[in-house]
Amino acid sequence: MALKKSNKPIIKYLADFLEYLAVEKGLSNKSQETYSRFVNKFYNWLELTNNRNLKPHELSPDHIWKYRVFLSKNINKVSGEALKKSSQNQCLIGLRNLLSYFAERNIASLPSDKVKLSKKSEEKTIKFLQLEQIEKLLLSPNIKTITGLRDRCILEVLFSTGMRVAELVSLNRNQLHFPPAQKNLEISIIGKGNRPRPVYFSERALYWLRKYLNSRNDDEGAVFIHYKGPKLSDWRLTTKSIENIVKKYAIKAGIPIHTVPHTLRHSFATDLLGKGVDIRTVQEFLGHKSILTTQIYTHVVSKKLKDIHSKFHSGKDLD
Repeated sequence: MALKKSNKPIIKYLADFLEYLAVEKGLSNKSQETYSRFVNKFYNWLELTNNRNLKPHELSPDHIWKYRVFLSKNINKVSGEALKKSSQNQCLIGLRNLLSYFAERNIASLPSDKVKLSKKSEEKTIKFLQLEQIEKLLLSPNIKTITGLRDRCILEVLFSTGMRVAELVSLNRNQLHFPPAQKNLEISIIGKGNRPRPVYFSERALYWLRKYLNSRNDDEGAVFIHYKGPKLSDWRLTTKSIENIVKKYAIKAGIPIHTVPHTLRHSFATDLLGKGVDIRTVQEFLGHKSILTTQIYTHVVSKKLKDIHSKFHSGKDLD
């Protein structure tokens, strides 16, 4: 089918693009918001450079080059630093997807492969906790209070399952069916990208989950809820609430203050890999769509093994 030139400016396609991501690509609302943010970055550049009326077929490699230069000089408003290469690439990936949308709609435009990504994107740093730090964190809540018991349960479940914080706050009590003698639990959740996957609760996490839920005398369906003093305040905890809870106990436990819920997910993954679990299995546990996402943990484990080898097998005791 012949490509058609559109008289509609590129910046007028955002709603259509997001609809395409939702309906044809099946992306979650969160993913749509992410792509919207990246594409809006490009739209802002078009505005700044007096190209707000630029049509899809008028977009040239020169425009792409100038946009890449703009991203490289862009300053993060929060940190005051230049955008990281990874952040620049995310913006360019958003633009690639917009161009792919034009191609699927037979709208004449620059091919998406003309948008080149940086080849020197810095290696992502994974922050994780050692097992002794995990133990300090888990032991820090005061379990004599209802909020402390809830918080202990939250920390145990995060480390046991490797769930994302958004997955944790979405948990409902009707998902948890376990007989009294059961020592572990498997449930199915809907994760990132609306992909279902199983998650597994260890015997220890299950103990604290039972203990917390048995202390509840309310009818709220959410597993983790707000309290004000000893009484129920409102309903389901938010992701921000969980982040604040983890930060609070990280400070109390005297572990790195950069600790966030995702740190426990990283710790879960590195602990499994460090104990010899194969990377494909860890990918399934984490719910990663691509093995490439999981492979970032292998760098951490490789360094850990190297340090162990250097410490215990250096050859210094040989004559």
